Amino acid sequence: MIRAARAASRAEARSSLTAHFARTVNPAPTQPVDPLRATAGDSFRAELFAGQTALVTGGGTGLGLEISRGLAQLGARVICASRSTEHHAALLEEARARAWQVESRELDVREPTAVERLARELDERGGIDILVNNAAGNFVCPAERLSSRAWRAVLGIVLDGTFYCSRYFGLGMIARGRGQILNVVATYAWTGMPGVVHSASAKAGVLAMTRTLAVEWARHGLRVNAIAPGPFHSEGAANNLWPQDGMRERIEEQIPLGRFGQAREMATHSLYLLSPGSNYINGECLVVDGGLSLGRNMWREGQRRGAAAEETNP
Repeated sequence: MIRAARAASRAEARSSLTAHFARTVNPAPTQPVDPLRATAGDSFRAELFAGQTALVTGGGTGLGLEISRGLAQLGARVICASRSTEHHAALLEEARARAWQVESRELDVREPTAVERLARELDERGGIDILVNNAAGNFVCPAERLSSRAWRAVLGIVLDGTFYCSRYFGLGMIARGRGQILNVVATYAWTGMPGVVHSASAKAGVLAMTRTLAVEWARHGLRVNAIAPGPFHSEGAANNLWPQDGMRERIEEQIPLGRFGQAREMATHSLYLLSPGSNYINGECLVVDGGLSLGRNMWREGQRRGAAAEETNP
């Protein structure tokens, strides 16, 4: 009797878990997806974020654009915020064609008064449920040649901007007793990287902020997480981080999976962290880099000294 009851309990638990993930993730599509219209949302069930409002800083280009597209496809009302609204044109055009709810707002995240003003305006309309701190700036420059102005420019966008947005939009979330914040960082936030001392320092601060706010604000019903994407192609990254011929190939050689990621792949994992399937994840940083941060193989097949002897004399 006891064994039968335990077996029934395990079967019920498996059934419940399967149903939970079925509500979050889509089954494999029966028809091929048009790659020109594909979004990160294709991996999830329709209307996953219906009734929610999301604000994505830097949401008109690169990873921010793909996160915005995925959220909009899955039913969220998306507010795309950038210093230049010209970057939102393509997203707005697609939104009109696909009946998505997307708004465009001009916002300089370095200006706390501007952030507070927008937060108050949106709070009067019901506030936001999701904040994605994606706005960033980066370029390669040796530390000894980095000017104070360049240092402040990057820290102002990445570190200051993330705090201002988290603080002012977070106040509304706290008042409503719910909300999620996702910060975009990089693996060099904990390893460092030559040539990007400004960005590495700023991202390290954001990572510490993520973990601090996750603990402070959990009691208010908020979750705060981060994602650390590996190299993926975007026009901005190509121009600023690997502008010289052959640089991309050299980086790819160090990635265990042997290729750059895609912005849409990074966005898919971002949507997971914002989805009901990750409700018990808080204060974490998800690394999505094809294994790059784990280091390279110390040897290659056929190149180990004494490999033949080892094979013949195990």
